[in-house]
Amino acid sequence: MILDIYKDALEYSAKDWKTLVILGVICFFSFLFLPLFLITGYNYRVINTAVHGIINGRDPLPEFDDLIGMFVDGVKVVIVQIGYLLVPFIVFLIFAFISASITGVASSALMIIGCLITFVLVIVACLMNQMGLCHMANHDGAFTKAFAVTEIKEVIDEVGWFNCIATYVGLIIITLVISLVVTAIIYGIFTLFGLSGAILGADPSGIFLLGALINSAIAMFIVGPYLSIFNARSIGLLYTMQL
Repeated sequence: MILDIYKDALEYSAKDWKTLVILGVICFFSFLFLPLFLITGYNYRVINTAVHGIINGRDPLPEFDDLIGMFVDGVKVVIVQIGYLLVPFIVFLIFAFISASITGVASSALMIIGCLITFVLVIVACLMNQMGLCHMANHDGAFTKAFAVTEIKEVIDEVGWFNCIATYVGLIIITLVISLVVTAIIYGIFTLFGLSGAILGADPSGIFLLGALINSAIAMFIVGPYLSIFNARSIGLLYTMQL
């Protein structure tokens, strides 16, 4: 089932390259801060489509319409993310404050314990956060459903904690592999061009710079948006395993 989710999401994310470029342009202006909410809002639409779809179905990519609604959805997503991450952050601060008030081995031991507990809480918070967004989408965008902890835990129990964690680990690995492979291919090509130019007596620095610029452009306008949609689609389909 998990492999089916990956296969569906990988194919789904490549349905419309124009969409990837549009997301890339929005990402390019993310330094203005506000476009970030459009990106998170679009990813939420991808989740919503997946939650109401099926694996290996014919779901289309969401349209770029109702930008105000997309922006509002993006704000809600960010609030949910911050809300869940606040818990491990506060726990970490408590351990840090207590360990700072004592000295010696006890201080170090307490800080190590605090870091381990925080790490576990971060994993749980991320699972709750992602399933919370799916739960919100499954209930017509009802914001309170994103924090319906008992209901969300029941969803995770139905899907299986192992399946959830395994899926997220797989998403991290696939994301890293795709990013590294694309970067390696681009730099490999321009390294060959650069070495060929150097053999012919030309200065290869310009070729290497061009390779770096092209790699950055592809990462921003193609690979980044593709992986963003891939992750959002996978999360939404994971939620449907309990339906």
